[in-house]
Amino acid sequence: MTTIKLYNTKKRSKEVFTPIDPDNVRMYVCGPTVYDRAHLGNARPVLVFDILNRLLRHEYGDEHVTYVRNFTDVDDKINATAVSRKEAGASGTLEELVQQRSDETIDWYHQDMDALGALRPDVEPRATEFIPQMIAMIEGLIANGHAYAAEGHVLFAVESYADYGKLSGRTVDDMIAGARVEVAPYKRNPMDFVLWKPSSDDLPGWDSPWGRGRPGWHIECSAMSFELLGESFDIHGGGNDLMFPHHENEIAQSRCAHPSGDFANVWMHNEMLQVEGKKMSKSLGNFFTVRDLLDQGIPGEVIRFVMLSTHYRKPMDWTAEKAREAQSSLEAWRSICDGQEVNPRPPATVIEALEDDLNTPMAIAELHRLATERNAGALLAGARLLGLLESTKVGLDYDVEIVSLVNRLLALRTKAKKTRDFATADAIRDGLQEAGIKVMDTPSGANWLVERDVLDTWPFHERLRKALVQGKESDINAAKEEAKDAGISFGSELTADSTPAWVGKPTAKYILRVLLKLEGKLEALK
Repeated sequence: MTTIKLYNTKKRSKEVFTPIDPDNVRMYVCGPTVYDRAHLGNARPVLVFDILNRLLRHEYGDEHVTYVRNFTDVDDKINATAVSRKEAGASGTLEELVQQRSDETIDWYHQDMDALGALRPDVEPRATEFIPQMIAMIEGLIANGHAYAAEGHVLFAVESYADYGKLSGRTVDDMIAGARVEVAPYKRNPMDFVLWKPSSDDLPGWDSPWGRGRPGWHIECSAMSFELLGESFDIHGGGNDLMFPHHENEIAQSRCAHPSGDFANVWMHNEMLQVEGKKMSKSLGNFFTVRDLLDQGIPGEVIRFVMLSTHYRKPMDWTAEKAREAQSSLEAWRSICDGQEVNPRPPATVIEALEDDLNTPMAIAELHRLATERNAGALLAGARLLGLLESTKVGLDYDVEIVSLVNRLLALRTKAKKTRDFATADAIRDGLQEAGIKVMDTPSGANWLVERDVLDTWPFHERLRKALVQGKESDINAAKEEAKDAGISFGSELTADSTPAWVGKPTAKYILRVLLKLEGKLEALK
């Protein structure tokens, strides 16, 4: 008999999961706002709920599970990109340019999450595809006295829902502080939140009974989950940073719009991620996108292993040392399983660990035990239930030769620093920077990524300037091609003072050329 126990945030306890309909187990997870690359913290809920999705499909069957994860493609940062492209002469309406930007970032997201071994959900709705449903839900909330229109806005009246705050367990004062509420004269209550807001002519917008505008963030998930999963469904998930105000607001508007439904029966929230013991921050130099790590040569499977090694309800700390240990474990497991047949069913001990509130650390401990016993068939079956040992793909943008070369140079730099040969250490640092490689020193070793803004554009500008002054077309073209190889472009009307502009990261060919030159210099110094 299937006995899955899940921690329900709403109940503050672990309970046996009983689906509303075992023939159609339904789960909704709040997805990304698609304005840029997914950072490492964005990957954690993807992997947590990917494990739950796999477990549900194992227990109930593929055809009996519906997994929905949305894309928020209505956002000020997306709008800003669309507006800047419009001002630069791009054709199409703002709404069309928003969709183009969203198409671009959604494709990046799919590539990166695919590299982590995450199965794609059954349905991935975009907010912009459900604007009519959002408007209809807002109209119903107004008609039932749960929302009101004011100065082109529509706001949800928090006082109309008595259970507001029960999910997060916050007081009104805490909620006001936590929500960073906007003080506006048209609000009846400081806690009232926006369902619809006006759009000026220079912003994307849609026609509505309250004028041209766009939806607030919270109404999106309520409208999409209702349309795709109904007024009551089994599981709603996301990071614990969404618990308030987003999930609290979802509950209020959904229960008021559909009072006969329960909205979500089980609420699950994963804890946040740190890097080397600190909150991820660009100012600390420990901010990574998933693509950054893949570009460094860290396989997606390794990222997945490290993430799953910590229980989803505990803070997770990403370190370079953990990545090295994960790589070593996976290589050992592959050597055991190479050429072996996979068992038809995963080991009961691995299944039982996952059934106990997705206890992935315990499941991985069981895989280590099976590896020690060299039980290849069971090891392979259990690993694949966790999305591990499914392929040998590493998902690199830059080839293995570059990764190996960078790591050799960093090892030389570490040795030089230990022997106080700072001239060599600085030369390696500068050479890596010339290749567009940013190095971040951490207590457990050096991390690196290809970062276009590290690369100095001045030498490229100077070479082009000299070629333009001399007027030799072959030199001009060579200077332009070299800059293009490094991810730099110049204006169409070339003059000696043309300003360089970034268009992308350096190519693998450029990076390899610079690194080999650097390695040659170091060899000559020996």
